[in-house]
Amino acid sequence: MLSIVVPAYNEGEHIYDNLMTIDKALKAFTSDYEIIAVNDGSSDNTGAEAARAAADNPSIKDFGYDKNRGKGGAVSWGAVNSKGDIVGFIDADLDLSPDFIKMYVEKMNSTGADIVIGSKMHKDSKLEYPFARKVFSICYYIMLKVLFGLKCHDTQTGLKLYRGSIIREIAPLRRIDGYAFDIELLALASKNKAKLIEMPVELNFTRGQSFGRIKFKDVWKMFTDTWKIWWNLKISKSYFK
Repeated sequence: MLSIVVPAYNEGEHIYDNLMTIDKALKAFTSDYEIIAVNDGSSDNTGAEAARAAADNPSIKDFGYDKNRGKGGAVSWGAVNSKGDIVGFIDADLDLSPDFIKMYVEKMNSTGADIVIGSKMHKDSKLEYPFARKVFSICYYIMLKVLFGLKCHDTQTGLKLYRGSIIREIAPLRRIDGYAFDIELLALASKNKAKLIEMPVELNFTRGQSFGRIKFKDVWKMFTDTWKIWWNLKISKSYFK
């Protein structure tokens, strides 16, 4: 089975249609799948719209909670409650097309990879996103290379697939709820010698701001959370105590 987790925060205007778009993309190549929508404490009607999608489509399951936890909390919640042999997640705004999921699944199956991630730095990626985000991505990549030595060039693109057995093992160890959770999961998987492959993406960033919904405080928190992950993994080694 393929499980796709869709973390959603204040996406009420689009979540119903976007869940149906994901369903159409998955249905085109498999009948054995589930879509797990996780309402991350939204203040709008995201929960109601996700529930409406689940009522209209048995392949969609909706979860949610009242207090916003952050994307890391939502993805981990969905992963722990997933059933798939392969578990992926994609951003609810669909800046990344769900049509790429088929290609990622095929690559995972043909190579035996444990993790397949989208990378903005892949030579075949096609990008339309603000210059400020490009600079941030490059700087953050250099920082991560120094701190963790991860064998990937882009950790923050919102389309990833994991072997279900791996993500369900490491998700409960997660301590970061914010955007840096991607680093945490990849670093934990790397400790277990997981095989990772990067794939191209087509990114059409539509929010109309330098960083979209990501504010300066979010960027600052990413940096501080990244150092926390490094400390927990490399110095205190507290993940495994």
